[in-house]
Amino acid sequence: MYAIVEIAGQQFKVERGNKVYVHRLDASEGAKVEFGNVLLVDNGGKVQVGTPSVDGMKVAATVLSHLKGDKVIVFKKKRRKGYQKSNGHRQQLTQVLIQGILGKGETLKDEIKFEKKAPAPKAEKAEVAEVKETKKAAPKKAAAKKEAAPKKAAAPKKAAAPKKAAKKSEE
Repeated sequence: MYAIVEIAGQQFKVERGNKVYVHRLDASEGAKVEFGNVLLVDNGGKVQVGTPSVDGMKVAATVLSHLKGDKVIVFKKKRRKGYQKSNGHRQQLTQVLIQGILGKGETLKDEIKFEKKAPAPKAEKAEVAEVKETKKAAPKKAAAKKEAAPKKAAAPKKAAAPKKAAKKSEE
């Protein structure tokens, strides 16, 4: 079962258990929200299309977190005029977990639990540092072998042959 719902001015295809990134919502993390503007519902091949929305249908969701999207760079330039302008921003987003699609008079029976992942412990970072140190040590050993290799003696230079005197000095 899926639905097409309008959230914060955009349309999303949602199913139970989906995580969706939407424009920033005015709700705290962990809050339960409902979206009533359901445009289409497909229940196992039985499709209901709204005019403009399906009566009595709503989508229940839980706010997981508020975050920023990827950086967008806006660069403007006019040739041969010396005009360049750079600007950018990061969109404010909300991550939402879809709990279910509810019909007329239905309530949410069982909620989907979500757990935030804890940040990686610092011990792992120390292990990464040790790996880098071992990689740095390897080239030093190779350099020591090159230094220890016997150097070849340079061949003695032959003495240059004496130049013939110029004919002008003889005259």
